[in-house]
Amino acid sequence: MSWKTPTDVFRYVCARPRGFSLAFRLTAWYTTSSFLLVAAATALLYFGLAANLKRLSERLLADELDVCRALVHERAGDSHALREEAEIDSAIRKYEKFYVRVIGERGAALATTEGMDEELSAARVARAAAENQGRVFWLESPGGTPYRVLVAAVPTGIGNRAWTLQVAVELAQENEVLGRYRMWVWAVLCAAAFFCPAVGYVIARRGTAPLRQVADTARHVSSSSLSQRIQSGGYPSEIAALADTFNAMLARLEESFARLSRFSADIAHELRTPVNNIRGESEVALAKARTAAEYHDALESCLEEAVRLSGLIESLLFLARSESPGDHLKRESLDVGALVSDVRDYYEAAASEAGVALEVQCGPNVSGHADRALLQRALGNLVQNALSHTPPGGAIRLAARRSGERLEIEIADTGTGISPGALPHVFDRFFRADPARARIAGGTGLGLAIVRQIVFLHRGDIQIASELGQGTTISITLPAAEPQIKPQPAPC
Repeated sequence: MSWKTPTDVFRYVCARPRGFSLAFRLTAWYTTSSFLLVAAATALLYFGLAANLKRLSERLLADELDVCRALVHERAGDSHALREEAEIDSAIRKYEKFYVRVIGERGAALATTEGMDEELSAARVARAAAENQGRVFWLESPGGTPYRVLVAAVPTGIGNRAWTLQVAVELAQENEVLGRYRMWVWAVLCAAAFFCPAVGYVIARRGTAPLRQVADTARHVSSSSLSQRIQSGGYPSEIAALADTFNAMLARLEESFARLSRFSADIAHELRTPVNNIRGESEVALAKARTAAEYHDALESCLEEAVRLSGLIESLLFLARSESPGDHLKRESLDVGALVSDVRDYYEAAASEAGVALEVQCGPNVSGHADRALLQRALGNLVQNALSHTPPGGAIRLAARRSGERLEIEIADTGTGISPGALPHVFDRFFRADPARARIAGGTGLGLAIVRQIVFLHRGDIQIASELGQGTTISITLPAAEPQIKPQPAPC
């Protein structure tokens, strides 16, 4: 790769996504910006000094021209007075040679400062003046000495007679001053090129020290030490915010790891029970010869456990798929009242057998956009859960209504209710408010967790209220219209 300018090198260095530390990049930016600032300041001072010196010499020429014009006007034809003025001015300015030449109307020099003819001949000045059209111009003598020259016509006050006045000031002193200043400019730039990177590196190292401390703390964090936290006290506000964000992330990870550990233990326990049952029934059946009826009972028991195991795996797979990115919903316009009635009809036989009344309260034209299969599954899980906790003689009520842009569904029962301590955990996976009763009923502890996940997939909300001995009410609120934003999975 080839670079044409130092700027190309700097852009290449700062544009690289990897390979250079933050301290190096900060040093590079600081060095470049500070060096450019110093260079711009010195250049501004230099050009300001040059402009001021030029302005002073031009003002000097203009003042001398005014003096000579006044002398010519007051002492018309007195070339001796002009010559004295030129000599006096030249003598006063010891370090800045000053020349004056007065040329009569016939082209003859009436008064000339000593030495001007050798440095600046009248004809040469006249040619340069014609080219610059009366402006102040720069002219160099045969010996290489620079001059600033002004040429003007001066009326004598006698008729239409006019003389030509040539005024020149030597620029050697001005150039010497500018030359010394340029040396200082280069010295300052060289010093800046050395000190700016050094100072920038020290500042960058000190500025990134908190980041290194945060990185050192993070380096020691592992899955077994997620309880560690970064002490953000004393850090700058930006680093403190980063430390607080990192601590919050560690807290979420710690909670997720703990939940995952519990979930893994629950899965192992839930899968082990049906597998052990199937294994036990098989070992008993194969221990000795059995009758056909005994083999039939063993296979029936194995099949029952296999169905339970299959349901558990299906529920786990559904929860896993619902937490992965993507829209799992197949929204359609559906009649919610008809859907609720279908759920009632499906469970009506089971409710009648359990001695529980199953009622539906739904207003007319209750419709919305939702995934029919998932919503039906959620309502089915809720009804099944209510049936398992409602004693004979109780009732389960399914209600649906449209409230503006929201769809509200409510399932209420007159069952045993849930204790206040268990109520916050009823939507957790594998949680059972009454473990003994749930195992007799064959529950897996995933029904309400699936309901919550379905509701979150619809970008809705679910609430539960319960009182021991009085029953439980679960309220689901869903957007009636199809949202424009893709649904996001619920947190674990």
